[in-house]
Amino acid sequence: MAAAASLAGSNVVAFKPAAHLGTSADTRIAHFRPLSPVSRGLGRRISLQSGSRSSLASSGVRAQVATVETASAEAAQKVESPVVVVTGASRGIGKAIALSLGKAGCKVLVNYARSSKEAEEVSKEIEAYGGQALTFGGDVSKEADVESMMKTAVDAWGTVDILINNAGITRDTLLMRMKKSQWQEVIDLNLTGVFLCTQAAAKIMMKKRKGRIINIASVVGLVGNVGQANYSAAKAGVIGLTKSVAKEYASRNINVNAVAPGFIASDMTSKLGDDIEKKILETIPLGRYGQPEEVAGLVEFLALNPASSYITGQVLNLFCFVFPCFVSVDYRWRNGDVSDMLCLAKP
Repeated sequence: MAAAASLAGSNVVAFKPAAHLGTSADTRIAHFRPLSPVSRGLGRRISLQSGSRSSLASSGVRAQVATVETASAEAAQKVESPVVVVTGASRGIGKAIALSLGKAGCKVLVNYARSSKEAEEVSKEIEAYGGQALTFGGDVSKEADVESMMKTAVDAWGTVDILINNAGITRDTLLMRMKKSQWQEVIDLNLTGVFLCTQAAAKIMMKKRKGRIINIASVVGLVGNVGQANYSAAKAGVIGLTKSVAKEYASRNINVNAVAPGFIASDMTSKLGDDIEKKILETIPLGRYGQPEEVAGLVEFLALNPASSYITGQVLNLFCFVFPCFVSVDYRWRNGDVSDMLCLAKP
């Protein structure tokens, strides 16, 4: 404010901040109103208002105004850029979400379990857009890794504003053949991992009384799927967890929601045979798979858009199927083996 007041020498000029400081680098963030006629230095009355700086007689004064506004915009962006942690962000839906939020001006921690090279590429792509990103290798089913991940974000950027629980795995097989290890691995990562990350991030968000948590669930968590008892149970658990946590943290201004994708284009769908793909697409009125970027768009809305501030404890379905036959699972029993299993695409 002192800098603004000094623009006309000893004349008194009031500095009035704009009503809203966004995260974009909008340089028109200030309004100036004269408290009294400016009679010295410029020799006449000057009215300084946003959009009418051409009335300034001195180019030096205009330059100072521009400098103040640019510095203010940069400072606002630095302070207000949301810090986001995205788990399982090296590929697929997680990658699309990380890139979408990075382009929107967020500072993004890109979590990965094994795909370090892919995660680094995601970070570099965010930085190429002018954003900030860092990678963190860790298993979200391990409490120590989760605590270290959150600490990394806080040490780098001071806080965690948004958490995207996306990491997940599959170990598909019929229940009668499912080993306990196959069950436990999926539950540990897909459900316990969400619990651990949510608990750790919420502790940080509670101090500010503000935060957004978005969990990537699945349509199979709502309706089940043959050969995915473990995955379906984990995703159904994520949905229940979402609703409960939303109620617990609503008073702290922390919104918690879930997104339940259906058939999303992925590495798995690209390997399906033509006959299998045809059966899947016949169940989809739009006649195509969803795209990771479409999931990311919905997540970005929940994470950043002010219009989503009154949404919490909800499961937003992102699939288009003809019920009740949308899960066209074709199991063929051959010598006691199961093949040609059609499963929903997972993050």
